Amino acid sequence: MNVQSMAKNILACVGGEKNVVSLVHCATRLRFKLKDRSKADREALENTDGVVTVVESGGQFQVVIGNNVPEVYKEIGRISQLLEGSAADHSQKEKGSLAGRLVDVVSSIFTPLLGVMAGAGILKGLLLICTNAGWLSPEETTYTILYAAADSLFYFLPLLLAVTAAKKFGANPFIALTIAGALIYPTILELKNSGAQTEFFGIPVVLMNYTSTVIPIILAVFVMSYLERLCMRFIHESVKNFITPLICLTVMVPLTLIVFGPLGVYTGNGIAAAILSVFDLSPILAGAIIAALWQILVIFGIHWGIVPVILNNIAVHGKDYIKPATAAAVFAQTGAAFGVMLKTKNKKLKALAGSAAVTGIFGITEPAVYGVTLRLKKPFVCGVISAAAGGAIIGYSGSVALASGAPGLLTIPIFYGPGFLGFIIGISVSFVLSILLTYIVGFDDPVEETKEQPVENSGGEPIYSPLQGEVLPLTEVSDKVFASGALGEGIAVLPSKGVVTAPADGIVTTAFPTGHAYGITSESGAEILIHIGMDTVRLDGKHFNSKVVQGQKVKRGDILAEFDLDALKEEGFDVKTPIIVTNSGQYTDIIPTDQKKVKTEEQIITLISSPWEENNHEI
Repeated sequence: MNVQSMAKNILACVGGEKNVVSLVHCATRLRFKLKDRSKADREALENTDGVVTVVESGGQFQVVIGNNVPEVYKEIGRISQLLEGSAADHSQKEKGSLAGRLVDVVSSIFTPLLGVMAGAGILKGLLLICTNAGWLSPEETTYTILYAAADSLFYFLPLLLAVTAAKKFGANPFIALTIAGALIYPTILELKNSGAQTEFFGIPVVLMNYTSTVIPIILAVFVMSYLERLCMRFIHESVKNFITPLICLTVMVPLTLIVFGPLGVYTGNGIAAAILSVFDLSPILAGAIIAALWQILVIFGIHWGIVPVILNNIAVHGKDYIKPATAAAVFAQTGAAFGVMLKTKNKKLKALAGSAAVTGIFGITEPAVYGVTLRLKKPFVCGVISAAAGGAIIGYSGSVALASGAPGLLTIPIFYGPGFLGFIIGISVSFVLSILLTYIVGFDDPVEETKEQPVENSGGEPIYSPLQGEVLPLTEVSDKVFASGALGEGIAVLPSKGVVTAPADGIVTTAFPTGHAYGITSESGAEILIHIGMDTVRLDGKHFNSKVVQGQKVKRGDILAEFDLDALKEEGFDVKTPIIVTNSGQYTDIIPTDQKKVKTEEQIITLISSPWEENNHEI
């Protein structure tokens, strides 16, 4: 599927543009914050070509895509207004736990900077290698120019964070930038370096060095966003556009220098000291625990609570002890994917594991974790154990990160400092040990270990019509997600009677509370989706009477639901109903009936299996 179709399908499956409060992206996933989660069709998303999986964590609805996520993100921005203003829709109250909201805030602020941070970090590491090898001298102007390119992001980090924080908190980015600029203004820096006593109307000011800091500007912009909204609410329209910035600057710059600045710096230093004390107590244990838990934290999105600590350590102290241990986790899960590739006899899984492992080497582990190791379970555990072993070596060596960036082959230069040799040994042990453990321990391979035998029944599996009415090709459905075949192949019925029956013997895997859609998995493994009408989810169950619940066993012809067909038509709803085989890729062919009209329990689709039994349902 091309990027344009993919973006349209994803936007439709999350409930449309109006259902999105905010949208950001990281290296591999789109991170939606939705107004109404029930309007999102997770099953449809996971069956969309190009989507690896869907993860709900930290109050976010995360669509994992992989390396193409920036292109899909841009395309969503092109076809919608999400990237122009609705991302900061603060009229929508934040929902979810405090921890979930904090994760959302941190990820939204730091995610846009991760790419350029990685690039600058690699350049910084390469310069360090060049100077140690004698290829460049710090006195050369070439070095000075390249170092300025590498270090400017970290030096002016408060300015960059002011922009992303303003976007997240719904504040004016130019006011936020000006506040950040005041913190690193040359005269303020000179005043701090001089050691002279500083006061503001008699109030003592403890000046700090705010270049490369993280916490102070985020606190300042957060408070400023509320002050700005208060001013915009009560100041007259004729003067509020310049009086509001005046008040914000006059209040926030001194307040930040007096309160938020020292508080943020002391907090960051305190956290750094606490982490360092843990490593001093037992560097082996600290490295092992961080490496073992890191990928688990990433799955639940909790790692975003640690990211600011890592960045603050690098920005303020020039190095960080946590990040090297996380690299062991990355290389361990990559090794587990390689182990799966070597072990499996399933061609599709072998190809998936191989491509995911190659991606993982460069620091993008989501395809390996969500597409391979976590689904097979044992390889993921092998990866966690191997990460702990590598993390222990890294901790013992006192390895540090000198810059930020996703741990991977290309970002190895950012770890070029104390304990670099131990770092290389640690990630190598994680990678190799994970391959060996995965291969030795094994996993439930989706393919039989014995020689494949031809399937005796080649006549095809029948799927029976759940509705009575006129038969239509799927392309005539108005919803492009269904019509395009993105969710799978199938057929549509224009019903003449408001009764939906089971199309095969099986289990009800999906029964929407709104009664408008049902998923059935047949006894032979066919996954069938029946979606009654278009956009009928908006009725919130009105005119629908569901007769089954999720997990219930049904026989062909059992009534799934009844609905008021005339009422739907009167309210202007399109009642064309698609019947989709969502796991179409597991069949050689899907043949719809050539009849113009059908009754319930008449055969409507024939599924033709591959002439060889593959049992790929677990992939």
